Amino acid sequence: MTLLQTLLLLTVLGADQLGPGNHTCKLTVDERQRSYLVHVPQNYDQDRPTPVVLIFHGAGTNADITVRLTGLNQKSEEVGFIAVYPNGTGTGIFRTWNAGGRKGMLAEKSADDVKYVANLLDDLGTMINVDTSQVYATGISNGGMMCYRLAAELSDRIAAIAPVAGAMAIDEANPNRPVSVMHFHGKSDGIVPFGGPNRSTPKFLTFKSVEESIEIWRKIDECPEEPTITDFPDKNNDGTTVLQKTYGPGKGATEVILIEIEGGGHTWPGHKSYVSLTGKSTKDISANDLMWDFFQKHPRK
Repeated sequence: MTLLQTLLLLTVLGADQLGPGNHTCKLTVDERQRSYLVHVPQNYDQDRPTPVVLIFHGAGTNADITVRLTGLNQKSEEVGFIAVYPNGTGTGIFRTWNAGGRKGMLAEKSADDVKYVANLLDDLGTMINVDTSQVYATGISNGGMMCYRLAAELSDRIAAIAPVAGAMAIDEANPNRPVSVMHFHGKSDGIVPFGGPNRSTPKFLTFKSVEESIEIWRKIDECPEEPTITDFPDKNNDGTTVLQKTYGPGKGATEVILIEIEGGGHTWPGHKSYVSLTGKSTKDISANDLMWDFFQKHPRK
């Protein structure tokens, strides 16, 4: 897009509207200046309400890194959702989410990130024509944990979630409405272990096992106890295999889906891992494709 085209587009949209491309937005919540990135696809139509996917970074990273880590801007261009990358609190690239599970002074001084996300959605809605029935959340590690907190405490705005390598960290969940969940997790994840905290987990942090997280939401959504099990084809010689457990349908046609990656590490399925210490990233599935199909089945009603 040329400079002249951009200026003409801004004239049509109005100064407060976001056109196609990448944007950095700022707002203040509880006297903290916060920021988030927005990717608006080229086919965005301001006259049509458009789905939004919130994408939460892991601990010790930030929104910019997560753009590259997930590849969700490309999926945004392909299918037409607004990709939003919030930034947690911290310094530089070292940012975290108050997703629960923190102990002592760390918990007391943590930001109210549920309030931040609610304010972010309000702010975004002044600049984008948001389909409020299709606001979804995904994220990795601490960001995946944040997805669970939002499903529990902001269910009136979050339609469905797809945590990656991040289990539930809050003590309990009492959402206002059932929320569908698709959880991706490597069985060889050494950072957020599948079975819950181990000797390598920092003492100030706690979280539930993957299976306990799934069971909590299966009960919330009133899904059947026994899952339907699907094996994905082992298409690549990458040391991983993938199994899907689907619980549902539940209340309001909800589903709770666990995608177990045997041999998988602390990685984003279908996307290259940039750090070898995080383990193997399966190429047998694409988390981006699967979660978008899942999201489309589960708008907020």
